[in-house]
Amino acid sequence: MNENLFASFTVPMMLGIPITTLIIMFPTILFPSPNRLINNRTISLQQWLTKLTLKQLMNTHSPKGQTWSLMLISLLLFIASTNLLGMLPHSFTPTTQLSMNIGMAIPLWAGTVITGFRNKTKLSLAHLLPQGTPTFLIPMLVIIETISLLIQPVALAVRLTANITAGHLLMHLIGKTTLVLMSINLSVAFITFTILILLTILEFAVALIQAYVFTLLVSLYLYDNT
Repeated sequence: MNENLFASFTVPMMLGIPITTLIIMFPTILFPSPNRLINNRTISLQQWLTKLTLKQLMNTHSPKGQTWSLMLISLLLFIASTNLLGMLPHSFTPTTQLSMNIGMAIPLWAGTVITGFRNKTKLSLAHLLPQGTPTFLIPMLVIIETISLLIQPVALAVRLTANITAGHLLMHLIGKTTLVLMSINLSVAFITFTILILLTILEFAVALIQAYVFTLLVSLYLYDNT
């Protein structure tokens, strides 16, 4: 019980050098490139799920927005794989680092905003001021809408970080509680262990859902600007 509660979120080091990059690259081996004329069941299932998800993301987009398809599906697979990586014992979850999530969110958000100002300059500027606004409220509403626009990437990053971190902390606390209760009351320990199993299953779902939500919000920002 003396272990630091946040030890699992510390950036791993090897010989004094952060190895976060190697950990981020590790999940890429889970998505092998097909090199056969007829794919096996695993690759076929992977490609079917990828096409189904991509269809859901890009169904309402214009041809200009659909040019982002490869990047969005790559983003979804990357976040999902790194989230699932953190479910392994004694592993490190890169998406619990707010700096990394902000580093993903800001360029993607900026790309959608720049696309909007480039292709729909008048419409993008019109979003900063709702139609029919009284004259005396115009300066205040422009400031509020500008702030809400600038806070979008921060909200993206904080949402992903908070959901993944909260789940891992809760699993850590319940796991430690189960170990302590095993020497006190086996029946109560069994109940907490059952809760831990159910929470672990839920965390697998949350890892995939949060990857989809992050990508979906980027897709919605893109839809508003194309």
